Amino acid sequence: MVSDVTTILERARAGDPQAADQLLPLVYEELRQLAAARMSREAPGHTLQATALVHEAWLRLSNTPGQNWKDRAHFFRTAAECIRRVLIDHARQRQRIRHGGGQQRVSLEEIDLAEPGSPDLAVQVDEALARLAELDPTKAEIVKLRFFGGLENREIAEVLGISERTVERGWQFARAWLLTEFKTAG
Repeated sequence: MVSDVTTILERARAGDPQAADQLLPLVYEELRQLAAARMSREAPGHTLQATALVHEAWLRLSNTPGQNWKDRAHFFRTAAECIRRVLIDHARQRQRIRHGGGQQRVSLEEIDLAEPGSPDLAVQVDEALARLAELDPTKAEIVKLRFFGGLENREIAEVLGISERTVERGWQFARAWLLTEFKTAG
């Protein structure tokens, strides 16, 4: 059975201008939960709230010209990417304000990449992630969905259309690769 979200996405793809207005109420709570989960991993005192994160992500989602979401999974994958971009932009802005644009050294010996604690780390992860995407786009997508989207392995497997075990192996590889990148850069 086709969900309401999928039906509205199909209408939006067909050019229905009212589809986006009907989509937001259906996906808002899921986007809010996704943002809240991601924000719970941020350092205390973060100036961006989950609601603001959802609203900014929605503005980016709805204002992307020619956006054609294939289905619900594609939509939420795109939403996770928008949330990631909002957080990275916010982190970069805070770096400029707090640090005058300078980089701080971050030790990743014991850090859990699934739970970033500072905007500086988020920016460094984003830069390393771009390098990983050149080597293996699927592993980079796994990191994006887990690190920035707050998704569990099962959800990532569903979104990417791969097995949960493949996601687990991809996450292990990507995490080790990223830690090596940070040690080399540090």
